[in-house]
Amino acid sequence: MCGRYAAAKDPAALAEEFEVQGAPAEELRPDYNVAPTKKVYLVVDRERDDVRERALVVGRWGLVPSWAKDPSIGSRMINARAETVAEKPAFRRAFAKRRCLVPADGYYEWYLPTSPDAPVGKGGKPLKQPFYIHPSDGTSLAMAGLYEWWRDPTRDPDDPEAWRLTCTVITTEASDEVGRIHDRMPMTIARSDWSTWLDQDRGAEDVAGLLVPAGSVRLDAYPVSTAVNSVRNNGPELLTPLAE
Repeated sequence: MCGRYAAAKDPAALAEEFEVQGAPAEELRPDYNVAPTKKVYLVVDRERDDVRERALVVGRWGLVPSWAKDPSIGSRMINARAETVAEKPAFRRAFAKRRCLVPADGYYEWYLPTSPDAPVGKGGKPLKQPFYIHPSDGTSLAMAGLYEWWRDPTRDPDDPEAWRLTCTVITTEASDEVGRIHDRMPMTIARSDWSTWLDQDRGAEDVAGLLVPAGSVRLDAYPVSTAVNSVRNNGPELLTPLAE
């Protein structure tokens, strides 16, 4: 799965990299420990004055389907499996019409050591070691995502707070070196395919072939402090490689 990631680039840098129009309505602080239900940047296609434009918007991580009775379901919808995203009721409508890119500097995964001399925690169980995985060239990961709008039935439809924008990240089986750390990894969309992926006029059958593992770009992975385990910790020191 993809359950934590880093997103510290300012919106101006993201706007240039993803070729979006204008600035987001809300500017988020650099986040080195993005966790489910937090606010995140999304790259979407939208209509404004009958003109389609690419925009950087703010949503919450954890997709809430339009039919959900309350938004708490979002905490369990942070990832959509590529193998079933086109069929699952929670994701299939979004996959057909509401696709986005979720920019990330890199993401975290936890490795479970199997050697007998691995450090152990309470109960004698081996401690999982967090790794930071990121593009080696410093570019952003364009993680394949889906988004939905959910309306709070307790609020007036004209109330801006009545609508909640949420998203999920699509994942697949990990491959190559990343697979030794964790068996799942985020899907990414190649820059040449961004326009096709975001095009709302293209259906699920038109974009299914665009999903590629994040390993299709050159990734570096290194162990980091277990401080990342707590969402209360959030700073650039989380990205510091552990000493050998």
